[in-house]
Amino acid sequence: MIETKDIDLATAQKVVDAAAAKAAEIDTKMDIAVLDVGGNLKAFARMDGAWLGSIDIAMKKARTSRFFDMPTGAIGELSQPAGPLYNIEHSNGGLISFPGGLPLTAKDGTVVGSIGVSGSTVEDDHTVASAGADVVAKL
Repeated sequence: MIETKDIDLATAQKVVDAAAAKAAEIDTKMDIAVLDVGGNLKAFARMDGAWLGSIDIAMKKARTSRFFDMPTGAIGELSQPAGPLYNIEHSNGGLISFPGGLPLTAKDGTVVGSIGVSGSTVEDDHTVASAGADVVAKL
């Protein structure tokens, strides 16, 4: 038997809230998606004025990160021409291989879900996603 842990709704909402607070702090508008351990949408927020096109990107960043349990930026580094994951973004119905998606990892190292953020520069997206992921890292 395999025992798994999963993010609950209350924690997923705290992740969204922390990410949205960080986005407001750095004066940007974001779409924020939190997935459970099975890759299913658990919580989502579209900040007022956030781009509509970033909804899909945020969800795909979260999904990409959960599918491979690594930051999407790391996947991007590996998927450059001649890299070992070149063209991976064409698999699994479309992945995102630039920063803004992170696994949600509990203090004991267990992955319990993922977060994907989109709406600004990839640096801002990563910063906002990290603020959300930090909530779970403390549990």
